[in-house]
Amino acid sequence: MNDSYLTIASSSESIYKEKGSKFLAFAFQIQNEDEFKNHLLNLKKNHHNARHFCYAYKLGLTDDNYRYNDDGEPTNSAGIPIYGQILSKHLTNVGIIIVRYFGGTKLGIGGLVSAYKTVAKEVLENATIIEKTVQNFYELYFDYEIMAEVMQVVKQNQLHIEKQVFETTCFIEISIRQKEALHLEGLLEKINNLTFKKSEY
Repeated sequence: MNDSYLTIASSSESIYKEKGSKFLAFAFQIQNEDEFKNHLLNLKKNHHNARHFCYAYKLGLTDDNYRYNDDGEPTNSAGIPIYGQILSKHLTNVGIIIVRYFGGTKLGIGGLVSAYKTVAKEVLENATIIEKTVQNFYELYFDYEIMAEVMQVVKQNQLHIEKQVFETTCFIEISIRQKEALHLEGLLEKINNLTFKKSEY
């Protein structure tokens, strides 16, 4: 099972100018479509005088969760060139939005394709590309008396604790690499009086 992927470590920006038009590119890591929409809304607020907000994003490990948009530019002159740069670097969980301020001179379809491709390439080159793994999250509920047994499993498997509450009834949320999840579930099932469930996000 392939559970690793390439993405960018943090947001990056780039600018490209052509015949008076300015193309401001913004790239960012995203986990879902709502995060992308929030970035788009914020850019529209901050650049309310811009003419176009063209974009592309890709999510997940399959090739069917993506979107691109020309936002009023000629068909396929903006969204596809942007998306092509995401694909060329084999990235996912990444969004790129390019804000265009029109400079008064039309660039033609060829000029637009070149401009959007160039600035999308540059904004990704300005970012740090990292490898990440898909994580599964589990909520564990148990009595204080079996904490030592539970924490031994956590320590031996180098699990990351996301949240924890230790009272009479204890709760921890852990994360583990997806391909190791079934093995972990087998270990948890052997602990008496432990209840666990996979977290949904």
